[in-house]
Amino acid sequence: MALKVVGAGLGRTGTLSLKLALEHVGFGPCYHMLEITSAPEVRFPQWMQVIQGSPDWDAIFDGFASTVDYPTANYWRELTDYYPDSKVILYTRDAEGWFDSVTRTIFSPDSLVKTSEAPLGEFFRQAVTRDFHDRIGDRAFMVDYYRRREEEVIASLPPERLLVHRLGDGWEPLCAFLGVPVPDEPYPVVNTTEDMSTMTAARKEDPAPDAVRNGAQVYIDAMRNKAFGG
Repeated sequence: MALKVVGAGLGRTGTLSLKLALEHVGFGPCYHMLEITSAPEVRFPQWMQVIQGSPDWDAIFDGFASTVDYPTANYWRELTDYYPDSKVILYTRDAEGWFDSVTRTIFSPDSLVKTSEAPLGEFFRQAVTRDFHDRIGDRAFMVDYYRRREEEVIASLPPERLLVHRLGDGWEPLCAFLGVPVPDEPYPVVNTTEDMSTMTAARKEDPAPDAVRNGAQVYIDAMRNKAFGG
């Protein structure tokens, strides 16, 4: 299955909400960072191949119709070239708000310590934080990076292939872009800072690999239930 949608938006721009939205309107399964943590034995080696310069995109996205979030957002250019018929969604928010969100969650000091350890360390440094590394806490640098990156994405793609979708835009522009009906249900709003805090607390109680792996799928299911009900 070739990817139909490539998400170019960075983590903490509403990417899990977008994953659930895409799946709800027929563009699933949608690949997300949580897919990696739910099946690390298979997916970490695949991403190490990417880091080493030998990506097998078809293997990585086997069975998936779309992809969002880290790490794939950092490979939007490679993926849009490899899947030339795919549409691209740049999910976005205010740059200052993005920095505040990542600083509280995925790039918080505690999170960075955890992701610096094996087996995550090399993967995270090369596939996720590769563009900012030791500047990750520098607000001015990060906000400028975020804005320049968005300008690059927009300038690189024809308008008919790209949707710039902002937090709060809802179903209408997304469905018009994808050519599908607007659902009756409200657009999902999930993976808030509070949601992530709950997940983080659960991992602290049981940090064993099996618990983290199973917890990723449990979290996806919980967020889907939050968005659309049982």
